[in-house]
Amino acid sequence: MSTDLEQRKGAILACMAFFMWGLAPIYFKLLQNIWAFEILMHRVIWSVLFLMVIITIRQQWPRIRHIIKEPRLMLMITATLLGFNWGLFIWAVNNNHMLDASLGYYINPLLNVLLGMFFLGERLRKWQAIAVALAFSGVVIQLISFGSFPVVAFSLAGSFAVYGLLRKKLAVESLPGLLLEAVVLLPVALIYWWFMAPTTSSDLTINDWQVNVLLISAGIITTLPLLCFTAAAKRLQYTTLGFFQYIGPSLMFVLAVIFYGEVFDTQRLVTFAFIWSALAIFSWDSFYQSKKRKQQAKLAVVKPL
Repeated sequence: MSTDLEQRKGAILACMAFFMWGLAPIYFKLLQNIWAFEILMHRVIWSVLFLMVIITIRQQWPRIRHIIKEPRLMLMITATLLGFNWGLFIWAVNNNHMLDASLGYYINPLLNVLLGMFFLGERLRKWQAIAVALAFSGVVIQLISFGSFPVVAFSLAGSFAVYGLLRKKLAVESLPGLLLEAVVLLPVALIYWWFMAPTTSSDLTINDWQVNVLLISAGIITTLPLLCFTAAAKRLQYTTLGFFQYIGPSLMFVLAVIFYGEVFDTQRLVTFAFIWSALAIFSWDSFYQSKKRKQQAKLAVVKPL
């Protein structure tokens, strides 16, 4: 199969993944009357079952045994970060903080760069440093001018950035690793389901079938975009894949402002303006460096002996 065809497939899969992530708030809004932690419980339980089916189909169980040999404490930490991120995202969407969630996932790639510099020995290029400084300035201006700090946005961005850093250290594949993390969270979810005070939705036997379908679908909503993302990552360069990641928070932004009536006030405008400017510089630098590497590779191939 040609490289161009594989890259086109990769681009389609990446778009599907980030569109699903960006439109996920619509799904959680349908469950707005259910407490976020109860939705998280279902997300964990049904994700485990759905992932087990997928891993069985893809015959990846031998890889699970390999991952179990990894440090147990590290897996517990990544599972905790993932559960926190999932729960906070659900809470943010269902409590009219979707703009904060959008801002968090815009900030995430910039935090990834900073963590790479501090913990992986990576060096910031000039324009990357300018982008990070610009984003930091936007947050400082919000803090000084409006007396507030985007806690939800930074909690989402920070938890996911640290999670990504630790997963990079673990060097485990996405699906088997995600299953084990969900399994770590599973006892907490089951204990909560067993001992929690009864709610109008906690007993599946008395729920409307529509509510049960939505709750059980949490596993699919969690896993399906990840399947598309991992398939895209195999076909695209990481730099190219990075450009698609802004689809998700952009869709969240549109949903929040146009469809769910969240207020895009001066405070948010200032912060978003700085973050968007930083991301524009960051993306341009990534594109330029990728193009430069390709040109150098071509010159190396045609260079005479």
